[in-house]
Amino acid sequence: MARDYASRCPVSPLRHTVLVAAVILLVAQGIGAQKVRVEEELEAYPTESVDLRCQFIDGGGRTKLTQVSWIWEPSDGIRDNIAVYHPHYGQSFPNSAFKDRVVFLHNSLENPSIRISNLKMSDAGRYTCEYATYPSGNEQGTTTLVMLAKPKNSAKVVTVQAGTKSVVVAQCEAADGKPAATIKWLASVGGNHSTSTTNGPDGTVTVRSEYRLVPTPMDDGREVTCRVEQRTQEQPWVYPVKLSVEYPPSVSIEGYDHNWYVGRSDAELLCMANANPAPTTVTWTAASGSLPDTVVVDGNKLTVRKVDDAVNTTFICEVKNKHGASRHQITTIVIEERRPVTPGPSTGAVIGGILGALAFIGIIIGVIFYVRKRLEDDEGPPKHRPPPPVKAGSSTEMLNKPSAPATENVPLSSREVYYETTGPVTNLDDDISGALNGGAPPVLDDMVRYDDDDEFKDEFDPSNHELPPAANISRGESFVSPAMYV
Repeated sequence: MARDYASRCPVSPLRHTVLVAAVILLVAQGIGAQKVRVEEELEAYPTESVDLRCQFIDGGGRTKLTQVSWIWEPSDGIRDNIAVYHPHYGQSFPNSAFKDRVVFLHNSLENPSIRISNLKMSDAGRYTCEYATYPSGNEQGTTTLVMLAKPKNSAKVVTVQAGTKSVVVAQCEAADGKPAATIKWLASVGGNHSTSTTNGPDGTVTVRSEYRLVPTPMDDGREVTCRVEQRTQEQPWVYPVKLSVEYPPSVSIEGYDHNWYVGRSDAELLCMANANPAPTTVTWTAASGSLPDTVVVDGNKLTVRKVDDAVNTTFICEVKNKHGASRHQITTIVIEERRPVTPGPSTGAVIGGILGALAFIGIIIGVIFYVRKRLEDDEGPPKHRPPPPVKAGSSTEMLNKPSAPATENVPLSSREVYYETTGPVTNLDDDISGALNGGAPPVLDDMVRYDDDDEFKDEFDPSNHELPPAANISRGESFVSPAMYV
């Protein structure tokens, strides 16, 4: 119904302005009515001291102050006076818990600030400065005291035995802190954590966190890090711990080089054990029974003073710790003669081989680039002389060449011209012209002119030229160029 009325009767702009002004006026009156000035919140630490300030503000001076009291309200909600000041009767501290720890800083009703010394975590709460006045009655202001406590941080490893179940391997604790701390784990192992909190009687909180995983021998010595964050710390507290995983021994025998020849001296075998905790006993035995007389045992080392057929046997090494025992065996074979030992390549030889291979690869790459460059250059215009005209088979073939047709009454551009040479071409201009003409003989230059047709006939008529005797022309020396029309 109210919504319908509001929709039918919207507030005018003038009325809206009046409402806003009224709200501002009420707030200003409320602020002006606050005559007791105090701090809203203070933070403090145990064993320290804190000043609770209080001041009465009376603008007109018409209020008569009768008495002032400090009232403490702890978290459980029970109010109690801890300090009272009366201008005629003086100071009073009725609460025994604050006696000798609370003092007035000024003997004045207008400024009854107090100081609390040797603070405790239980001192946290609301402190109200309350005036008894006339004629307005009681006036008061409240300050909230927040007690902070730096946590006592610690982390430790929990020694466990390797197994198949998830167990606690590390613990981290932030004790007696306020507010409660936050604990995180930084780890590369595949585990998880759980966190619990415990509230103390004085308002502090203790936070505990446990890191869990399925421990294996490989996890022994690995690190997990506890990280504690809390309001009172300038930076997070970080503490790494190394896991301690115990497991039975794993055994191996080293030192046998398959070259135990008759007469060899001081051949050794080493019994290597990986265990946590360290092995308590190491025992050498032989499969054939007792150890040969030439064998000497010193802890995990077995030494054969002189190799003979007696050590042609199987040696057994057994290692024990509190979690169990493990053994390993090796069979030694005695040979008649010493085997040549082929030394491995020296470091210098290896380095030299690598450098040589790199140099060889560099040469190959250089050759490839050089060949590619030459091929690219060859793809350009030809830089060599064109081939000579086609050789005639013999002088007889040249003689059997059909004569040129008559050139009378034929235009110069359509006459067939025959060239005949008896030696290599020496005219460079003709060679270049032939190359530009697809290898054909050079074409008559347009600049060549004849006075009349008779001169042209005489110049190119084969009958007017005497052929050399066939006997004087050797086979392969005559060249006949192909016919060309110009």
